[in-house]
Amino acid sequence: MAGLANLVAAMTAFVGTHFLLSHPLRPALVGRLGERPFLGLYSLVALLTFGWVILAARTAPDTPLWWIAPSWAWQVASIVMLFASMLLLGSFFGNPAIPDPTGKRRMPGEARGIFAITRHPMMWSFTIWAVVHALLWGSASNLVITSGIGILAFFGALAQDAKKKRLLGEAWREWEARTSFWPFGAQLAGRSPWRATLPRPALLAGGLILWLIATLAHGWLGGPEVGPWH
Repeated sequence: MAGLANLVAAMTAFVGTHFLLSHPLRPALVGRLGERPFLGLYSLVALLTFGWVILAARTAPDTPLWWIAPSWAWQVASIVMLFASMLLLGSFFGNPAIPDPTGKRRMPGEARGIFAITRHPMMWSFTIWAVVHALLWGSASNLVITSGIGILAFFGALAQDAKKKRLLGEAWREWEARTSFWPFGAQLAGRSPWRATLPRPALLAGGLILWLIATLAHGWLGGPEVGPWH
């Protein structure tokens, strides 16, 4: 169990330092270091702890599978991950939740495409990834990793809303009113038309390429072969 305990410690460090540096420790460190040096420190800590997770996962002992999903579930999961890929890619363009090292935060006027689906597309892409992978493969090491990523992404999104309201005030509250935390929540509540969720063709193409690379990488990295063609 030493190997599994190492993985738990690594994932705890990865998730814990993300929360600490993103919230309680951030104001003091930004005040002392400045925004750009803080982001450099944040990235370095994230890289080191994530590297620890990878090494711990590679050396974790084989444990019995508590469950493995039937073949049809893997097909469904592959399509769901295509949606997650588009959320992830779209989150890098015009996302007001991503820290701006210049300090010049600009709020979008209207929520379109990915941001009409949810104001936290990056966090939801990782949450979906965690849930899908946990349901498909019930090993101890996989559940440690997916639980950590899922907790970080879901509760990180909730904490991000609270922090942005504190930092940006009315601007973020207006953005919240035009968007939704839950995917498609604004459409189901009648606050945004369904046509607003249609992504740009470039994002559709990019998301498809990202999904294809990630799907093929499963086999290349020694994992199970996945994809709707299997």
